[in-house]
Amino acid sequence: MSLPSSSDPVESSPDETIEARRDEMPAADHNPANEMSRVLRTAPIHLAADPSGGAIAHWNHGPLHDVVEPMTDHVIMAYNGAIQRMERRSGRSIESGTFRRGVVIIIPAGSSSRWDIPKPVDVVQLYLPRSTLTRIADETDTFTPTDLLERTAHPDLITSRLLLSAADVLEGNTALDTLFRQQLTDLLATRLLAAHTGKAPSYQPALGGLAPSVLRRAIERLRSDADADVSLGALAADSGLSCFQGKHGAFTSQLAASISARTSHKHAARSSKFDRVGRSLPRLCLANSICSCIPKIDR
Repeated sequence: MSLPSSSDPVESSPDETIEARRDEMPAADHNPANEMSRVLRTAPIHLAADPSGGAIAHWNHGPLHDVVEPMTDHVIMAYNGAIQRMERRSGRSIESGTFRRGVVIIIPAGSSSRWDIPKPVDVVQLYLPRSTLTRIADETDTFTPTDLLERTAHPDLITSRLLLSAADVLEGNTALDTLFRQQLTDLLATRLLAAHTGKAPSYQPALGGLAPSVLRRAIERLRSDADADVSLGALAADSGLSCFQGKHGAFTSQLAASISARTSHKHAARSSKFDRVGRSLPRLCLANSICSCIPKIDR
């Protein structure tokens, strides 16, 4: 994430510090850019705001040992500095992580935590309004609007690269740069819904097909050497399906290869048997002829 430190030593416990700061600050959520400037005690290198209310900012700040108050928007960060360990405290919960390229930090709107980061930080931040996330969720049929998960140094190379790519267009204010940032924000919102909401996409289940156990039982019956009925009707009945279901759809298509192999095997075995019998017939006839020519000896 992104955040520099206060130089004053903290003598009280982290939990007490968080509660004390909350008592001092107004209850209302803070604008992300203003809250980051307050806690980081510096200004962003670059900041580009969008008409939708969101913004992308590039920060380079020193160590941080302070509480980030609740903010009105979701804050998503892509780390771009040297590898370092850090800690995030929310009430009694303590989360440790390692900042490195390829990890992201997510502060959901309205959440507050104490951050302890010992070294300087280079980070790109996205301030994502809740309304934007809800709009993208509504426009995407496979997703449902949900709250973002809190992430601390979470590996996500896709989100990290997308967000870091925005740093190259923060200085420009041209219409093209603005359009790029808007499209990038929508793309990042879609990615966040897919990977950081704690809810899998609600894809429609596939229709048709056999349960693995049913398919396995039918194939075992086809491959057995027993001379049992292996017609589609018999296989369907053994699988608990109707005759119509057995002769149409997934049942037929999934067993077609096994039925073909079984039939070919039976024909080959039968042909081989007849061939062996055919080759033996001349010898049997000759033996019978010889036996018929030998005189019988009465005892």
